[in-house]
Amino acid sequence: MAKAEDVAPFSEPPKLGVPLKLAYGFGSVAFGVKDNGFRTFLFLFYNQVVGLPAGMVSMAILVAMVFDAFLDPVIGYWSDNLHSKWGRRHPFMYAAAAPAALSYLLLWNPPMDWSQGALMGWLIAVAVLSRTCITLFEIPSSSLAAELTTDYDQRTSIMSYRVFFAWWGGLSLTVLAYKFLLQPTAHYQVGQLNRDGYSTYGLIAAATMFVAIILSALGTHSRIPWLRKPPPPRKLSLGASVREVFQVLSNKPFIVMALVALFAAAAEGAGFVMSLYFMTYFWGLSGDQSGTLVAAAFIGSLVAAFAAPFISKRQGKKGAAMILLIIATLLTSAPLLLRLAGMFPPNGSPLLLPILFANSVIVGTVGITCAILITAMIADVAEDSQLQTGRRNEGVIFAAMSFIGKAVSGVGAVIVGVILVLVHFPAKADPAHMDPLILRNLATAYLVMLFTLYGISLLLLSLYRITRASHQDTLNRLAEIKAAETAASIF
Repeated sequence: MAKAEDVAPFSEPPKLGVPLKLAYGFGSVAFGVKDNGFRTFLFLFYNQVVGLPAGMVSMAILVAMVFDAFLDPVIGYWSDNLHSKWGRRHPFMYAAAAPAALSYLLLWNPPMDWSQGALMGWLIAVAVLSRTCITLFEIPSSSLAAELTTDYDQRTSIMSYRVFFAWWGGLSLTVLAYKFLLQPTAHYQVGQLNRDGYSTYGLIAAATMFVAIILSALGTHSRIPWLRKPPPPRKLSLGASVREVFQVLSNKPFIVMALVALFAAAAEGAGFVMSLYFMTYFWGLSGDQSGTLVAAAFIGSLVAAFAAPFISKRQGKKGAAMILLIIATLLTSAPLLLRLAGMFPPNGSPLLLPILFANSVIVGTVGITCAILITAMIADVAEDSQLQTGRRNEGVIFAAMSFIGKAVSGVGAVIVGVILVLVHFPAKADPAHMDPLILRNLATAYLVMLFTLYGISLLLLSLYRITRASHQDTLNRLAEIKAAETAASIF
């Protein structure tokens, strides 16, 4: 049964204004930079630039992600129960800034003359360190979404800011890299293989992450008095703590969303890793053209930031998310299917980039809107779980979702590695001399993976049961519990 002190803060918090939403959302720039770097550049950098075989890179990334993912529930549970003058979340947020920036810088500056085995060890160690440090910020920060407001639609608005800044932060550094850093030189004839460019990217990205984390922590600091308070200090055994975590994770709506994330993260992780391969080898785009194509998501994420709250208010989250997921999957696959059917402009055609750009804008708008709605649906699990367990465990909920996303997106990298091995994709391949059959097999294998994983996600999403009405009913029941316990304490 829920406890009175867990239902709401002791006094009515100030209204959520745009400045607070901006500060909260801006912190996700750090996550966006890290996530885009890991998903877009890291595999190709260590495979084609550093020279590690695809199998070793995929395995190193998987090991790093799984190891990091197991730390997420620990950080989430710790964050839920931390007692400090700065509340449950902000001490982690401040502490993460410098280590996250430094470890990310190291990731893009591996030793030059180490053996393949040593480089694989370097990649695992530094990737684990980098992801762990950003998790120290990301889990507490994302947990704030369920604390800043209980309103069904306001949560979608908050998540719109968060997802918007995550995309714009990551995209800004990605476009910067393509347009200015990963350019051909006398030593590097293909811009995407410019090792010095990746080193400079790491430095700029690290500084950006540090600034984003600090500004977000400072910008939300004034909200600490109105955030949820941790339960009184308790002496729990390790077994009891584990049982509490599993009690939260047994919530049925959470299980559904966890399974949705399981398959969607695998597909998304593989898609991001594969995107640079497609742009470089399948479509034959230069670094500058790839930057233009990636920039399409700027438009998509901006439109999605306005579209998601609008759709949430008028249609709810679940049904709209399902429709958007179907559309995004079809549009993502369309260029590849048309090329395989011989119905798409050839590489080098003046029509190729504009068509790909337009498609990317639409895919970005639809896909990011869907992601915002799904993330807001996860925030709505907090009260449902509270009614079941009697505790507020936003940290555990968001940590578990992060755990799934990280571990399974690592599986996405492994899927790419397996596909590359199966189609006999060569290391340090020359885009001008690729076997067309290899590229055709690459696209075919990717499409099979895409439809399978997103199809399963769609079927699972249909099982989610929290609606606007049921969420309000849960809030009413929690309020009744608070009133009854308050009355009992008086008498």
